[in-house]
This record gives sequence, C-alpha cells and structure tokens, in this order.
Amino acid sequence: MHKDAPVLSAAHDPAQAQALAQAAGDAMYSRDRATQAMGMLLAEIRPGYARMTMPVRDDMLNGHQTCHGGFIFALADSAFAFACNSHNQNTVGAGCTIEYLAPGRHHDLLTAEAVEQALAGKSGIYDVKVSNQDGRIIALFRGKSHRVSGEVAPQQG
Repeated sequence: MHKDAPVLSAAHDPAQAQALAQAAGDAMYSRDRATQAMGMLLAEIRPGYARMTMPVRDDMLNGHQTCHGGFIFALADSAFAFACNSHNQNTVGAGCTIEYLAPGRHHDLLTAEAVEQALAGKSGIYDVKVSNQDGRIIALFRGKSHRVSGEVAPQQG
C-alpha cells in the first residue's frame, strides 16, 4: 500500500462497519439478562439500526388482558440500546418518550425497529416503531443517546 493511501475506518468501509455492528450486538445480547428473560431476540443489526422481536406471553398481560405497557417499553428500549451501540461505542440512554397507539395481545409477536435519525458528537436520536405480526403499529418511541467511554466488543488490533 502506498504510504499516502487513506486508511479506511469502519465508518468508510460498509463491510467493516457491519462486522462491528454484529460483534457489538452479539456481545451486548450475551450479557443482557433482562432482554433474554423477556424472550426478546435480536433479529437484525446494522450500523444505526436494530430490529428485535418479543412474543407476548401470558405473564406479560395486565388487568385488561393486554400486554403491559412496561413490556412494550422494554422492547422498544432494548431495540434503541442495540441500535445506538451498533457503532461499537458504549452508549447509554439519556431520555425518551413513548406513545402507545394500540394494545399488544396475548400471543402477538411484537417487533421493534430502531432507526438512527441523527448522530452528532456524543449524542444521537433514534426512532423506534413497535408493531405486531400484522403490521399494526402498537407504539412509537423516540430515544436520545449519549456516548460514554469504551467499546462494546473489544476489537482485535
């Protein structure tokens, strides 16, 4: 390689960025006992994006026999966490809002799709759509992230 040739970082190499996102997702999921306990699965991860699923079990139903909002929130929050950590930089939630639009029902398979909307400095904004298996929107979540020190998955270098 020529000494003046640019060195591509993960930000400039899509394959490397995807490999980092997958490594970060795998590392986070292996340590995330809460997400695992609720039956959530990481269905897809890419830089700035995560899609997670969660079946609505009978122990997730509230007094109206619909999915408790806390479980819907947890699914959206987990997808948000995976999306904002997909750049392999330790990132935490700084705040969020959620709007519940329809109930989750027993045996629904809920899907949360988190998409990075903006990333500037240490802050990011992510939108998460939670829908059921029929595509009905259950909730909309917006999260603000803050990057802290360290990497999610140590890189070999």
